[in-house]
Amino acid sequence: MRTFRRALAVAAGALSIGLAATACSPGNPDSQAGGGSGSADRITIGTTADVLNYNPLVGNSRTDTWVTNLMYPRMMSMGMDGVRSPYLASKWEYTDGGRKAKFTLRDDFTWSDGEKVTADDVAFTIDAVAKEKIGVVAGLISSYQKSTVISPTEIEFQLSQPDGTFLENVGFWMPVVPEHVFSKVGSVQKFANDKDWVSAGPYKLTTVERGQRYVLERMENFPLIEGGPKTKEVVFRVFPDVNTEALALRNGDVDLIANALPPPLAKTLEGDSKLKLVKVPSLGWAHMQYNTAREPLDKLEVRQALAAAVDYEAIRRVALQGKAVSSNSSVLTPTLKQWQDPSAKEYAHDPAKAKSLLTGAGFKDGNGDGLFDGLSLRMIYDQADPNISKWAQLVRDSSKAAGIEIKLEGLERNTYVEKYTARDYDIYAGSWAIMENPPANLALAFKCKGFINYANACDPELDALIDQARGQLDQAGQKGPIQQAARMITDKVYDNVLYVEEFTIAHSAEWSNFLVQPSELLSIVNPVSVAQATKG
Repeated sequence: MRTFRRALAVAAGALSIGLAATACSPGNPDSQAGGGSGSADRITIGTTADVLNYNPLVGNSRTDTWVTNLMYPRMMSMGMDGVRSPYLASKWEYTDGGRKAKFTLRDDFTWSDGEKVTADDVAFTIDAVAKEKIGVVAGLISSYQKSTVISPTEIEFQLSQPDGTFLENVGFWMPVVPEHVFSKVGSVQKFANDKDWVSAGPYKLTTVERGQRYVLERMENFPLIEGGPKTKEVVFRVFPDVNTEALALRNGDVDLIANALPPPLAKTLEGDSKLKLVKVPSLGWAHMQYNTAREPLDKLEVRQALAAAVDYEAIRRVALQGKAVSSNSSVLTPTLKQWQDPSAKEYAHDPAKAKSLLTGAGFKDGNGDGLFDGLSLRMIYDQADPNISKWAQLVRDSSKAAGIEIKLEGLERNTYVEKYTARDYDIYAGSWAIMENPPANLALAFKCKGFINYANACDPELDALIDQARGQLDQAGQKGPIQQAARMITDKVYDNVLYVEEFTIAHSAEWSNFLVQPSELLSIVNPVSVAQATKG
């Protein structure tokens, strides 16, 4: 669930010049298998990173997910509005007042070694996640107690309390792994799963050449595509950055770029008739979180002043070049229309109000330099993220006009992750990739000691509203308390939501029939999309 950052792009002018120039893509060890397909037998996809984890329960990078999603099924898929749809599971329901939950599985999924995919695989997977506390999924299933396999296609879960988020959390976030393989390895969390892959998806990984390519071959018996996947082979090629990917796409060396294009680069490709640009809405949001466990950010007036100091429209217009929309400063975003609160309004950019709030809270300009004493704050961000690197400067400048000094600290990705995980910052600038289930997501991000509560928010009233929503078994019952919770997050500035991005994914115009899903992580590089894509 953590954000997946895009490669650093150079300035728009340099992009235009670079793409117009004649250039070659990186060396290809096997032009037949690694370059553009030249036929419908192969689709070649560009990425900017190697696979780090082949274990789908552990992997957390975009490339990890794109590759393993093609092999390990999930119970549910997702529509453009975030609403779940069947995948491995054909139906699901709560019973016993929400203390029990049940999945019914399709009976036509088969692992590539001939074993059937059954409820035993689901039971093994969820027990491993719960026992070893593997990843975000473990945080999403806190109510899980045990599972009972009723039949090869039926599984029932016992919950510690009614939890209306459980089925959707398990259904969408938990990839199912083969029990007959993973049960033999000891610790599932430590299992590398880096060879002899067994797949129940549309493709199976067969060849790995780190830094170069990952080759997956078609599984003829994939039941969600009539007649099996349309393309025999999927090749992920690794490039040093998104600009090199774009050159390879224009040269015909790749058919699709998996990662979203930075807005300046997207604009340079808009007029190319050989390409198609697909618009994909984000399921998350870009934001700033203020560390409420630190002075002076523990003061509501300071957080409100920081919110008033930001020029939100300028960020969307300049840094995102219009490829983003307002979320009205709400964690209930426009993508999830079924959850939106019509009363939500964006924080107004009002430097005078910010100064008034700070003066009322006792802050003074003792040096006469236009800056309030005691308000020099450090903001960390991933320096490789081109969008955030731009808007961080805009935030710094507009905050200075409100009398607040913000010192920017652009960090290398791993250092950045370490800092925000340890809550070692004043202000954290970043983005969520997928926040598609508000009752579950708000529990993780805003409840006291929540798994990803990086703002250190701890508000018993907010916790009670989130718990009330989670205890309801349908959206109708969840919507009221979750909208109240969202309003409280806005009012108390536990999160400053800046925008919801509109991603641009580029592919060769020779390819069609992709299935678009929301978020950069799913986009058109989701299993059904890749499996049903056709050339010509």
